[in-house]
Amino acid sequence: MIASIPPVVPAGRMSQSEQPVFQLASGVRLRPWESQYAQVLVDSSRDPGIQHWNRPGLLSIDDAQARIARWRRRWEAEEAAVWAIQRVDDDHPVGLIGLGDMDFKGGSAEFLYWLLPAARGSGAMVDATIRVSRWALDVLGLHRLRITHSVANTASCRVATRAGFALEGTMRSALLHADGWHDEHLHARIQGDAWPDEEHTTTADLNVSNLRNRPAAT
Repeated sequence: MIASIPPVVPAGRMSQSEQPVFQLASGVRLRPWESQYAQVLVDSSRDPGIQHWNRPGLLSIDDAQARIARWRRRWEAEEAAVWAIQRVDDDHPVGLIGLGDMDFKGGSAEFLYWLLPAARGSGAMVDATIRVSRWALDVLGLHRLRITHSVANTASCRVATRAGFALEGTMRSALLHADGWHDEHLHARIQGDAWPDEEHTTTADLNVSNLRNRPAAT
């Protein structure tokens, strides 16, 4: 008789809890998207860098609000976890980070992220990637996290490297962009990998409870 392999993460572990809010050492917080932030998604879809690497399409306010509502449903369905990135002194989001392609049975997920121009170069995305990684591995219980990006997207490569995601290889002709097929780097972090230096660790959670890799979560 072949013994069945239990899921790495039991069903319900994410959906039965509120999506957490995180305060980061770089002066930003991560919080769930809300409908009043829809204009930020509209604006991001018109940024040339985000449009090139994310391929979100041009969004209307209605499109953006529907996307935010869909992210809430995908949290409840344990399919994705998506946060807005905000400066602590401003309620206006400056970016997005999340995990998609969540596989509780296999214990894996893939990062997605972007920043608006005003927030690039601040180190916020490295901090955000590390904080979400700690939650996904140490709290949720996933085993492996991936970051994939075009080999031409050097900003995303720097984020992955500084966040401690080892470069595992190059996937040939892996994703179609407006200018043709791009090779992609595959980075990954697994349970037990060392964390980066303290300069990019994060502070306590708020509730006690041109960057881009893959197309934005929908």
